Amino acid sequence: MSAAVPGRRVLITGLASYWGGRLAQAFERDPRVEVVVGLDTSEPVVELERTEFVRTDENFSIMARLVRATQVDTIVHAGLVVDSTVTSDRRIHERNVIGTMNLLAAAAGEGAAVRSLVVKSSTLVYGAAPGDPVWFTERTPRSTPARTRVERSLLEVERYLRSYREEQPEVRVAVLRCANVLGDELVTPLGRALSLPLIPRIAGFDPLLQFVEEGDVVRAMRFAVDRQLEGVFNVAGDGRLPWSEICALAGRPTVPLPPLGTAALSNVGARLGLVDLPPQLLDLLRYGRGVDTRRLAAAGFRFRFDTAGATRHFVEAQRLRRVVGSTGPAYRYQGDVESFFRHSPAVVRPG
Repeated sequence: MSAAVPGRRVLITGLASYWGGRLAQAFERDPRVEVVVGLDTSEPVVELERTEFVRTDENFSIMARLVRATQVDTIVHAGLVVDSTVTSDRRIHERNVIGTMNLLAAAAGEGAAVRSLVVKSSTLVYGAAPGDPVWFTERTPRSTPARTRVERSLLEVERYLRSYREEQPEVRVAVLRCANVLGDELVTPLGRALSLPLIPRIAGFDPLLQFVEEGDVVRAMRFAVDRQLEGVFNVAGDGRLPWSEICALAGRPTVPLPPLGTAALSNVGARLGLVDLPPQLLDLLRYGRGVDTRRLAAAGFRFRFDTAGATRHFVEAQRLRRVVGSTGPAYRYQGDVESFFRHSPAVVRPG
């Protein structure tokens, strides 16, 4: 009688993020996945049945010990910060750069069993400038130097990943550069802007933008794990739309911001609790951006939504939320409760 083939053992960074939580839920439903471990600085925000949560600091200092102890063969790095409005520049550097350095050192360390690494990055690495091509391929360099901390950190992360691939050729590394995301659950600066009574635009500019729907990002991450993809892949819905048409689909009037001094006005808006549009998004609202996704399509992935469909889906979800309201109380992680239901002999388990 042949020995049973062990299932995959997966470690997810950023478990408390939208991406980490939904990906963990997807892995839990897969009988081929034997172990799911989630790492983050804060507690999960979605209910998980068999994912083991480990609390860490910003730079993942526990990573080497965890990788050796769990013998995970797959790491999904879903914890990179791509929204600079949620934290400080210092924490972005610690989380993105130092955290990734510690992750890669752990994955390459003695006693590690890692054979697949999937990293969720962002099309922010391309920037947005007047001299940009219509479509960025994965090989197209950005046309201007990065000037924001979040962009610089993501570029630095990708440099470390390139070095890691050269030094660890036995590990398959996939980097997913995701376009700006819209969805009915995820909160993003552009999503908040499209929900305002007056949607901001920059006078004299009507950029072509590209979106990806939140569920398609989770599916792409799972696809990269299942297929053990290797290399860099753009993740975005087909097509681009002018910002004016996106605003029209949202059914809201726009308010023009002056092309000069836009950042100062955005800072005022953030202090007033309206919307915070950091420099990298103000550049996007001037020049737009488009990425070529043929490489991911050639690997076999199919998006559910193109850019127009992602926008319409987002708008409809916002409309329903205004009409129906919240669907119920938010999940709250409680360690003692989770431990009871998972490990107590008092709990009657099926089978």
